[in-house]
Amino acid sequence: MNRNKKLKRPVASFIVLTNVIFWPLFCLVGAVKLLGFPTWVFDVIRCLSAWSSTFAFAILFPKIYPGQSFLHFVKQKFKNRLNGSVIFSVLTIQVVIFIIILSLVMNNHQTDSIFTISSWVILSYYFFRNLLSGPLGEELGWRGFALLELQKKYSALVASIIIGFWWGLWHLPIWLTTGFMGMDLLQYSGFFMIAIIATSIIMAGFYNINQNLIIPIIIHQFVNFFIGLVNGHLVDLMMYNAILYSVAALLLIIINPKNALYKTKSIKS
Repeated sequence: MNRNKKLKRPVASFIVLTNVIFWPLFCLVGAVKLLGFPTWVFDVIRCLSAWSSTFAFAILFPKIYPGQSFLHFVKQKFKNRLNGSVIFSVLTIQVVIFIIILSLVMNNHQTDSIFTISSWVILSYYFFRNLLSGPLGEELGWRGFALLELQKKYSALVASIIIGFWWGLWHLPIWLTTGFMGMDLLQYSGFFMIAIIATSIIMAGFYNINQNLIIPIIIHQFVNFFIGLVNGHLVDLMMYNAILYSVAALLLIIINPKNALYKTKSIKS
């Protein structure tokens, strides 16, 4: 028997297993909340649920890359030197989007207090909790592996749209716990999908320019972090994100710096 036989459909297997792992963990998060466990227990379980894609990738790794070391693979994702201009570009894009959203919320008089967090201590806690329960747990699987695999067959643009779609659907249980119903839920889900696919395109473009997983981690972190800071109606905030990140993605597609989204070679493993 050949124990090193490669998985025939690695990306599809990864997506399925990620959801298989995520759903029970997400249900556990809900149970912990309903049963009134301490906040730190809730945060730990929620963080674990966010790492479902990493768990799935680690489980499938021996069949995807037979004979290779998982730890070596992870190290390779961070080995390239970070490009200061790429980091500056992604941060500038996201800060500009954040400022525009703040302006829109203030002009629409949606709330008396523009921010959801009022102290530096809480802000720091929120920043690092968000980092652990999102970007660090998700990006190795979705960008470090799945994007890499799809770029062996498709352009980075097409691969990023495919990944963005399935990455967005992975959030389905979260949509159902927002409390929205009817048209509000449809609008929230639709704007969420548009925003996440646009973000996926931006991630792929800049990741191809500077092949270090820190780049998509930074983008992911500030997408989540900034939207959580603004005290506005969530459907409106998601609509603003969808529009503004789509504009940024479209500009990136048009400019296509260093041929990052078309006819690129896959990111090296």
